[in-house]
Amino acid sequence: MTDGLLIIDKPAGWTSHDVVAKLRRLTGERRIGHAGTLDPGATGVLVLCLGRATRLLEYLREAEKVYECEIVLGVSTDTDDAEGQVIRVADASSVTPAQVRAALAEFVGTITQTPPHVSAVHIGGKRAYAVARAGQKVQLPARTVVVHSITVQAIEIPRLTVRIHCGSGVYIRSIARDLGARLGVGAHVARLRRLAVDGFRVDEAATLEQVAAAAAAGRLDDLLLPPLRALAGWPVVTLSPAEIARVRHGHAIPQRETRAPRAAAVDAAGRVVAILESANGRWQPVKVLPQEGDR
Repeated sequence: MTDGLLIIDKPAGWTSHDVVAKLRRLTGERRIGHAGTLDPGATGVLVLCLGRATRLLEYLREAEKVYECEIVLGVSTDTDDAEGQVIRVADASSVTPAQVRAALAEFVGTITQTPPHVSAVHIGGKRAYAVARAGQKVQLPARTVVVHSITVQAIEIPRLTVRIHCGSGVYIRSIARDLGARLGVGAHVARLRRLAVDGFRVDEAATLEQVAAAAAAGRLDDLLLPPLRALAGWPVVTLSPAEIARVRHGHAIPQRETRAPRAAAVDAAGRVVAILESANGRWQPVKVLPQEGDR
């Protein structure tokens, strides 16, 4: 059994699902999932959970992210990135850096944005990109998201490079599209690289070639991080064998060590056993990880 987290530097041209399929072939582990989809043209940090750690994926999807993005003003595409068809061209030469900075500032904070038509958002049980590619009209509801900061790294009209620190669910392509609309010239994302997902940084990520070499040498474990890393920052409660037995059967145990609303329960070896939530002074298990050897 292969359990743990694998931090990949996804190359351009691969879908996130492509990476999962590749890892399944390399490891023989069928239970692999990724946290936070990266578009095929985007590169950078893709966090994968293997084996029992897939039970923790939902908590990683809450993670904050950092992106580096190159935006081109004056060119709009039907996907809001360089993969799509150009649908509008405008002269952006009169746009000033000051106007760009002022417009970007409006995207910082709690904002409302509409995802791109070509996106992984579900519509009536189908992905929006599948609906769009079938030639049907896509109408996605706006959603509230949080953008912590946008830092301008370079502006040379019509191109600019920015670093964006944001919460979950933010579409960088939507920020570029809406920035172009604010400036009246249109825009799209020319290049997107995810630099970090929570504490997982791109300079610590492995390439697919490195993973393949490690798997061939029987050293894949060298690249795996323990499942507990998926819960970084959470209170950790170490359970006794008797408490573990109760938790595995869904029984609550007395709450101790922390009054936090939720905690990671581990065994004496530090392996994640369950996710606990506080309820009436007791820890109630809301998710129990399979024991080693379970399938």
